[in-house]
Amino acid sequence: MDDIDRMLLSELQQDATQAYAALGKAVGLSAGAAHERVRKLREQGVVRRTTVDVDPAAVGRGVMAFVLVEAGSWMGDSPTKAALEALPEVVEAHIIAGPASLLVKVRTPTTEELQASLRRLYAIEGVTGTQTIVVLESFFERPVNVRGDGSPEPPSPPAPSR
Repeated sequence: MDDIDRMLLSELQQDATQAYAALGKAVGLSAGAAHERVRKLREQGVVRRTTVDVDPAAVGRGVMAFVLVEAGSWMGDSPTKAALEALPEVVEAHIIAGPASLLVKVRTPTTEELQASLRRLYAIEGVTGTQTIVVLESFFERPVNVRGDGSPEPPSPPAPSR
């Protein structure tokens, strides 16, 4: 991956709907060359998917919480993964080192639904406890820095305050 690939990735993180002509112009390439590079980045797995950044509050998922999940055994097996994937309110799950086995990000419409989600998490085989941190406001969520120069990527637009 070279500097042009990194610039392409940075541009795509800001707006993945750009035409290849605009993308190429931003990084000094023709539309065809930009298209070919992006195709190769997809094939290599660098670009995993193209998605839309939806405001969770606008679609009724304004409550966000991070849940530390404690377990009596290793939680990285497929039954645990499948059980977490079956809960639509779980939007991220990470095996971690530290005071818990997993870190789970949950989005729900209300705190009552968050409580119901915690009950469902606690019911997963092997889970021995949870510690929940409810987010009151998000300042920003930053895309991955692909430049490699230590400079920060511009933050995504802030989530609306509630």
